[in-house]
Amino acid sequence: MARALIFSDIHNDARALEKLIGIEADYYFCAGDLVSWQRGLDKMAEIMKPRADRMYVLPGNHESESDIVQFCARHGFHNFHSGKLQAGGVWIAGLGYSSPTPFHTPGEYSEEEMAARLEKFAELKPLVLICHAPPLNTKLDRVRDGLHAGSRAVREFIEKYHPSDFFCGHIHEAEGVVEQMGETRAQNVGKRGHVLELR
Repeated sequence: MARALIFSDIHNDARALEKLIGIEADYYFCAGDLVSWQRGLDKMAEIMKPRADRMYVLPGNHESESDIVQFCARHGFHNFHSGKLQAGGVWIAGLGYSSPTPFHTPGEYSEEEMAARLEKFAELKPLVLICHAPPLNTKLDRVRDGLHAGSRAVREFIEKYHPSDFFCGHIHEAEGVVEQMGETRAQNVGKRGHVLELR
């Protein structure tokens, strides 16, 4: 049985990353925001290098697609933005970036672009989907009472295509939160991370 460790939103926290890299897994998925405002990627890479051949990286909203392409090329990681692979009898697919934020960060898509990119995964079954952005108006994107900051396109994809599992980050206040969305178990992993057994 294969094990996948999924984590997000390290934001230059070397100690949190060291703890995650110390966990044994067959696949490591970083769901974005390794750093803040694109600064310090190579320092994070030094911690990740022992797992380089098993490390799959998405850009969050604090990294651009080109940042992550170059970062992965420099350090031997896998760029998983719009990527997919088969493991343990399931498909795993990944999409970085967030929907628009008030902060104009480097990695943001319009809802229309997010939807178009997610649609490429529609035929993959069974699917484990990893995104930086959480689904809109759920426990996973709740900043505080009455304020949600997720993606409409992500929510619509989950409701239409029912991946078995969904993982995200982006909203730090919802770290560790799990919500059952129909057939989909959805979780905001944050920097605590989550180990998924791939049967």
